[in-house]
Amino acid sequence: MVLEVIYVVRHGYRSNWVVDPTTGEYTATVRSPTGIPSDPALASYGVDQARQLADRITSLSPPVDIIYSSPFYRCLQTLEPAVEKLAAKNSDIKVRVENGLGEFYGLARFDHPSPATLDVLHTHFPTLHATYKPLFVPSTNGESVPTLHDRVAYTLHNIISTLDEDPSGPKALLICTHAASMIAMGRVLTGRMPDDEGEDDFRCFTCSLSKFVRKNSKPSSDTNGTSAAPSDVQKWNSSTPDLIPDVNWRNGTGVA
Repeated sequence: MVLEVIYVVRHGYRSNWVVDPTTGEYTATVRSPTGIPSDPALASYGVDQARQLADRITSLSPPVDIIYSSPFYRCLQTLEPAVEKLAAKNSDIKVRVENGLGEFYGLARFDHPSPATLDVLHTHFPTLHATYKPLFVPSTNGESVPTLHDRVAYTLHNIISTLDEDPSGPKALLICTHAASMIAMGRVLTGRMPDDEGEDDFRCFTCSLSKFVRKNSKPSSDTNGTSAAPSDVQKWNSSTPDLIPDVNWRNGTGVA
């Protein structure tokens, strides 16, 4: 095992949007930098939060080696002050934009908006990894709560497996995401899924930071309380987006 710690943060306080449940039309009073109403920037308070969070991130131990983020503007904007400080010491720091870590939209009769493309995001955030390809892309029709957890589990399993094999030996991973996805990450990393999926087991305030320390062994292929080995997990297929490969994270196992 190379990766030791996973830091998870939620984006800062954002501007708002509304959706008409009868038509599926999203609108916002404050125009989004990407032109997508459901992809707002941070509010002024959120910008201040992001600056304070940057001070915390840059003082973490072990220090952040690699960064992944939801593709939505508010997450990338939240990371920006920290990335600028980290990049001043390490020019190789780039943010990998991963759709599998993105926002949770419930099931609907209409299509939810997709995030902006990497090309568009790169015009706003020059420190994005230019060639990274997402591991998973959620359906525009939304997802159920169990599907959210399985999507997050699959994505984290693959990220962690990749970093364990990275010859550069990253020890600390930073992820920026959203409230529902952050709760799912806490459950998936610990393997603890409550009977009541609405239980307040992980509290995710704006710009909050959680630290998860990994167990002292690599995951192995076993049906008796260990998560699936990388070679045992099928690859998600975009042609059948609702079929998410199982990584056996429940019952206290966790993906890490």
